[in-house]
Amino acid sequence: MTKVLSIFKARVPEWLVLTSIVSVLLSSVLLFALSTADGIAAAGYYGAEPADVQFSLLMFYAAVASFAVVERRFFARVVTKDYLLICVILEIAIAYCCYHTRIMGIVFALRFLQGVVNCGITSISLNLLFSRLKSEHAKEIGYTIFYGMILCVSPITALFSVPIVESFEYNVVYKAIIFCFLPSAVLLFSVMNRVHVLRKMPLYRIDWMSFVLFSVMLVLIAYVLVYGQERDWLDDPGIVASIVAIVTLGLTSILRQKTLKRPAIDLSVFKSRNFSIGIVFLVILYIIRGAFSLTSSYFINVLGMDSLHANEIMLFNIAGVIFGSAIAIRFLTQQKHLRVLWVTGFTLLFIFFLWMCLLFASEAGTNNFYIPLFLQGLGAGMVMSPIVMFIMSSVPDSMSQSASSVGVFVRFSTFSLSLAFINFYQIYFKGEHNNELRGNLSMIDFTLADRLKIFQSALTARGMPRDEAGKAAIGLLNKAVQKQTFLQFCVSYYEWIAVLCVVSIILIALQPVISRTVINLRNKHPAAAGF
Repeated sequence: MTKVLSIFKARVPEWLVLTSIVSVLLSSVLLFALSTADGIAAAGYYGAEPADVQFSLLMFYAAVASFAVVERRFFARVVTKDYLLICVILEIAIAYCCYHTRIMGIVFALRFLQGVVNCGITSISLNLLFSRLKSEHAKEIGYTIFYGMILCVSPITALFSVPIVESFEYNVVYKAIIFCFLPSAVLLFSVMNRVHVLRKMPLYRIDWMSFVLFSVMLVLIAYVLVYGQERDWLDDPGIVASIVAIVTLGLTSILRQKTLKRPAIDLSVFKSRNFSIGIVFLVILYIIRGAFSLTSSYFINVLGMDSLHANEIMLFNIAGVIFGSAIAIRFLTQQKHLRVLWVTGFTLLFIFFLWMCLLFASEAGTNNFYIPLFLQGLGAGMVMSPIVMFIMSSVPDSMSQSASSVGVFVRFSTFSLSLAFINFYQIYFKGEHNNELRGNLSMIDFTLADRLKIFQSALTARGMPRDEAGKAAIGLLNKAVQKQTFLQFCVSYYEWIAVLCVVSIILIALQPVISRTVINLRNKHPAAAGF
């Protein structure tokens, strides 16, 4: 009788197997936010605008979201160990090309290719992780670990990249990511046997057209949402043409999926009421999550922290995510009331945003932010993976891949929309508050001269000539005004997000079906998860 080989070599200890899987998974997660971990340094190195840096991030994300519809066929066809080797070699080669280029257009293309390959690495890591978790709720635990990593991706990537950027040129971060992938991938490759994790499937009839349509559409969505504000939206012919193309590609994709015998995405998933409910809360969560980036911006732009210090404080947020994810796993495995978990999570997020509105000031001690940051991580950890798994559990096993693909598309679109909201409202609120402040700082305002004299005296005391100090004092006053307008924007935006949290809590309370849905992913195969 032929002995069937296991995925991993028999003599390898379990702790080493899990360490190798998590190391590869963490390396792939680091790639996601690598281009925006220090956006100012990236923009300076490439001679680009901040919007270009954001777009490079979304190029990576668009590739993950679009390639997810066909990736599983490659995974099932190629021996898993060989598939891992191919993906790692390609990822290292692309990172090496990123290291050697300073042309932003080439960076966009390389980041898209990175996303395609990263989709495969993530898929391999998740399947291997699920295979090692000895529990009937292995997938629930695995997804919670993965999405916990995703919630921590920005500070972790910054802690990884900022020390490198401060000591070397920006492109060295791509060389550093190579040395992150190599040891973890070599370790994982060495402990694996040459077997198929998934049932072997032929490569013919791959729906390449769906991938092409989805990828072009997502890239155009990213383009419109990132550059629309600075190009005056519908006043720019390129934005208008992109919107028309998005609508055309979207309708074409929908009609095509309905006519295919084996569609890449089965649109009948939307017939499930629970699936639609889950998608609504996923959209809300990603808008709320996107607003959290303003906290780091506040630390850097207003309190004057360097990027490393600002992200070291985020360790309290990471601790909250870990605790929140542990609570989520407990609820999921015990099949307790999801509605209680979601209400608690969104309540903690509401407390964070309301608390931050009170803490935003031109001067503040860092110890004031420890508890709020922990509460934000706790709330996000409690709702992130349960919402994703609620969506997956709301459809039959045969539609799980379609549900996953739709979820990735929604996460990408909402993440992009969140960036657009912040860009738009920052300009709107800053303009409104800036006009108000400058109106109060007229020459009739007798305190204006006193403020200028204070700035001038301080500069003169440090050795600056009096005439130059007078000019510099005006610059310092303008900088103070800009700081105040940014503070007002942060407060105004967080007040809107706090209202959105309250609306979410009310919607959850009105949906008793949430608690009646049993989370069960046992027979559902994981797709390449989007971020």
